Amino acid sequence: MTDSLSFSGLLVVALVAVAAPLAARLVRAVAIPAVVVEIVAGIVLGPSVLGWVEPDVPIDVLALVGLAFLLFLAGLEIDLTRLRGDRLRLPLLGFGLTLAIGLAAGLAFDAAGWVSSPLFVAIALSATSLGLVVPVLKDAGHAEAPLGQLVIAAATVADFGAVILLSLLFSESEGGTASKLVAAGWFVAIVLGVGLVLLRAGRRPGIDAVLVRLQDTTAEIRVRLAVALLVGFVALAASAGLETILGAFVAGALLGLADRDTMTHPHFRIKLDAVGYGLVIPVFFVASGLRFDLQALTDDPAALVRVPLFLLALLAARGLPALLYRRVAGVGRDGVPVAALLQATSLPFIVTATTIGAEIGAIRPATAAALVSAGLLSVVAFPPLALARLGRAGRAPGLVKVGDG
Repeated sequence: MTDSLSFSGLLVVALVAVAAPLAARLVRAVAIPAVVVEIVAGIVLGPSVLGWVEPDVPIDVLALVGLAFLLFLAGLEIDLTRLRGDRLRLPLLGFGLTLAIGLAAGLAFDAAGWVSSPLFVAIALSATSLGLVVPVLKDAGHAEAPLGQLVIAAATVADFGAVILLSLLFSESEGGTASKLVAAGWFVAIVLGVGLVLLRAGRRPGIDAVLVRLQDTTAEIRVRLAVALLVGFVALAASAGLETILGAFVAGALLGLADRDTMTHPHFRIKLDAVGYGLVIPVFFVASGLRFDLQALTDDPAALVRVPLFLLALLAARGLPALLYRRVAGVGRDGVPVAALLQATSLPFIVTATTIGAEIGAIRPATAAALVSAGLLSVVAFPPLALARLGRAGRAPGLVKVGDG
């Protein structure tokens, strides 16, 4: 078995994962997320440029696990208990506007012959990088302010909505929308059942005592339970004919809801971050660069024009809904541009969506490359501009780490 496998490519990917945050930190002129370095390194080292590394079985397997872990940790960031009142109403209304603006952009791109599915473009433009935006706001001291809370809520709603819509409308599984809705209903029912079991089990002193006793030993019982929940929900989503990313995302959200009290296990989230961002998630992003079709983007000069236009579409779709916040106390007109820029910061979901879209034929290779390029520009440009607007441009060290997911 080992004779038929080569790990030289995976070694290069591992070295890129080590070098990426170091390189991102060395660039002092602008805060560059490590994920950008990882993807660009994958493009340069992959078939599109140097041809030193080809995606192979070890890379593909770890990249698949990395994608699942990325969505799992994104779901873990969600705090459903804070979604109420204006923090729920305005983000929901904003997400509706995002889809409308994205659909209008998709129709325009369809008329230009660039895309085959305007709805897919609308969904691809509808998410926000929650794992990037939250630490940016924390580092700027605005995470608990009205502006920060609205942006985090909007990113939560957008991530949830985008993952669900992509899974329901653009899954690779057979069957129409009706059958997928039935499958989604069963999926939700099982999720709720598992959630109730987790909540009740966590309240039993005997079970909690066992978990506390084993959590920091070689058993690492909480980490093992989290991984089992992730794999279980991914398998459940796949068996229901839904995208596996939905299972991973919901597993994270459910674990975050059931495990809110971390006083007795303060290192649990750190350990999960270590597994994800330290091991498998960088492989996903480097592998995304390896699969990036640069030739499809450069062979047609007109394709390069799509990059700034997709970036403007992303800013319009996710940024314009921030106008809804202008009358909220503590936000005002000055906070609207900041919220717009942060909400328009999106890369992990775009990479995920374009990967799925290319596999099912919803978008062309040049369009997928242009969308990913626009996402890369958004994470490089928008958070620093938002921080500069807040007057805190020099205090964003979290950009390096959080860019990983």
